[in-house]
Amino acid sequence: MRLSRLAVVLVVALPLVTASTSAGPSPELAPISLTGVLPAVAEAAPVPGDDFRITAQTAIVGDGDVAGQLAAVLRPATGFALPIGMRPAENAITLRLEPGHGAEGYRLAIRRNGVELVATERAGLFNGVQTLRQLLPPAIEADVPQRRRWIVPGGTITDRPRYAYRGTMLDLARHFHTPDEIRTHIDRISRFKINHLHLHLSDDQGWRIRIDAWPRLTEIGGAPGTGVGGHGGGFLTKQDYRDLVRYAADRNVTIVPEIDMPGHVNAAQTAYPELTCDGVAPRPRTDMRVGYSTLCVREEVTYRFVEDVIRELAEMTPGPYLHIGGDETFATSHGGYLAFQRRVLPLVHKYGKIPYGWHEIGQSPAATGAVLQFWGRERNHPSVATAVAAGAKLIMSPANRTYLDMEYDLLTPGGLDWAGAIEVSTAYDWDPATLLPGIPESSILGVEAPLWSETLRTQDDIEFLAFPRLVAIAELGWSPRATHDWNSFRARLGAYGPRWVRDGVRFHRSPEIRWF
Repeated sequence: MRLSRLAVVLVVALPLVTASTSAGPSPELAPISLTGVLPAVAEAAPVPGDDFRITAQTAIVGDGDVAGQLAAVLRPATGFALPIGMRPAENAITLRLEPGHGAEGYRLAIRRNGVELVATERAGLFNGVQTLRQLLPPAIEADVPQRRRWIVPGGTITDRPRYAYRGTMLDLARHFHTPDEIRTHIDRISRFKINHLHLHLSDDQGWRIRIDAWPRLTEIGGAPGTGVGGHGGGFLTKQDYRDLVRYAADRNVTIVPEIDMPGHVNAAQTAYPELTCDGVAPRPRTDMRVGYSTLCVREEVTYRFVEDVIRELAEMTPGPYLHIGGDETFATSHGGYLAFQRRVLPLVHKYGKIPYGWHEIGQSPAATGAVLQFWGRERNHPSVATAVAAGAKLIMSPANRTYLDMEYDLLTPGGLDWAGAIEVSTAYDWDPATLLPGIPESSILGVEAPLWSETLRTQDDIEFLAFPRLVAIAELGWSPRATHDWNSFRARLGAYGPRWVRDGVRFHRSPEIRWF
């Protein structure tokens, strides 16, 4: 870990106005290549000369909600009225549902007389819009909108994800990130078809989610002075959490909550000493050490506590997963650890969720049917292979490839280095399907890039460590293996840089990339 209704929300999440570093306005820009998208599309068939131009005569065709939201994005960027209709029309951008494209797949057909985006489910339409955004020309702030020619390159894109799970993690326990910061992060990650946000809500340094049955968890564990270095107190109320879940779902992002246990529990034990074996409250911790705390696995109060937390989190979480941690339990005996998992993993099932944990939970026979998040650096993991053979699934998060809190290099401001420096090429140059020998690709649900918060303080800190490395992980999760090409990726990434500039994203200008 460390060591059937068509309704797409586009107004806030999907701004089409982005950046350019070119000098001065241009009344017409050459169309962007169909293959210039991040992450790489599965199939693209360009048709040169069949480009579509958004003009004063362009209409939007589709469900009223989606049409209105899309129009609200395009109108200020283009300066055009973009009337909304339901009947097929020439010179229109049409969004519709049809079978045959899979849960998240879509087809985008661009011709001189119109654009058609079709998908089987809402998620596919959302993903198609992310692609369409990148095919539109970057906006230049000084331009008069009506003088621009908004050109979309002709051809067809047929696209679908390689893996169903494409995620990132934000650690609220070591440093609390506000709901507004989390919403901004959701906006940023959803643009690259990241569809899961794992929230690390508890650890030794803080407890960040309200649990009604145990109110002192946030009264003490979320108080000012909690977090690494005593910076970053705060917590999510239940309403905060529900609002974030809805906000994320509108952007095709599923929230995955984590309560780490039986280790990483010092904050909980400071609030409730009965969760220790001796009944004595430990002192609050604001350092970065790990592995010293453990729930008292022999006491029934532990399991009352765990069940209350799981029940309340499950009630607030419509997504399928509930993460129970399980890593770095150096203070728990092996037998105690197995006994704990034997009781706790079924509790997650009891409340209708799929148990999800760091790969250490694979030691337990009760992990059959669970999801293991592999964060190791070694390639030989017999307990993981055994758990997978028994039916467990994997999320791939190797620390030396995906941990966004690692430094880019020795000069990186902030970040850690225990898993090694991770430049963009290091994050990109691996294959989730071949990382662990003997693990079939059918057992891999996807990839996740964790971002731990020991050295984070601000939104800028989040963005600097996440971008551009998170885009590399997004491409590994979305794009077919056959499209994996470093030279292509870094060229597309460099061309995207001006859009981040316009959006105010503080990204790392990696020397490996030629930024435009």
